Amino acid sequence: MGYDIDRFVGYVNEGLLCSICRDVLEDPLQAPCEHAFCTACIHGWLVHHSNCPEDRQMIDVSLLRPLYRYMRNDLNRLQLHCKNREYGCEMVCSLESLDRHERECEYNQIPCSNAGCTVQVERRNLDGHLAVCEYRSRECPNGCGYIILSAEDTQHNCVAELRTELELLRSEMICRVEEAKHEMESRLDSQRRHMVQKESVLQNEIEELKSQMSRLMSDVRSLMAAERQHRQELEQAELEKREL
Repeated sequence: MGYDIDRFVGYVNEGLLCSICRDVLEDPLQAPCEHAFCTACIHGWLVHHSNCPEDRQMIDVSLLRPLYRYMRNDLNRLQLHCKNREYGCEMVCSLESLDRHERECEYNQIPCSNAGCTVQVERRNLDGHLAVCEYRSRECPNGCGYIILSAEDTQHNCVAELRTELELLRSEMICRVEEAKHEMESRLDSQRRHMVQKESVLQNEIEELKSQMSRLMSDVRSLMAAERQHRQELEQAELEKREL
């Protein structure tokens, strides 16, 4: 759908009207036959038809093109009233700058930012509404530190709220202690397994050293026996030498 022609100030060229809704073009597209349409209008038309609604020439979505530049310029220069005119906005601006103005318009109807509130107010009145909104939140005036909604004032009980919070904190503390306990036990088990593995490795190394020592002692005894044999042979040779 296009822009309501009654919003515009002054004359609007016929060529800037949608051939389907007959309002001023919004997000326009042009067919090869040069008839222009709002994007939403022509897409909706082509769901059930395959021709131009003006001259019945065959068209397809793939043949639609943006509006000629000079026509876009003429369209953007048109002056029109803000959509919030009925609420009191007197702004008249070009179509090109309309979106920017309407996003920031003080007369825009916007929802209350408080959770649970369904009221919509003008942007300029939002602060006043928030000050009295029954869904506004504030800190308990009795000093418990609890954030309450105005609608819950009569149900709020500082002692009950603090007791509930204390129970939650106790439960959270118990959970954290249990988690820390499990983590510590896991670490101890891991260290214990590591120590057992280390002990096994050291025991194997000790056995290997004992085996090497045993072989070394055997070699030493063999060398000592060979040395005694060699000494005896020398003494025998010396005796034989003296006899000669």
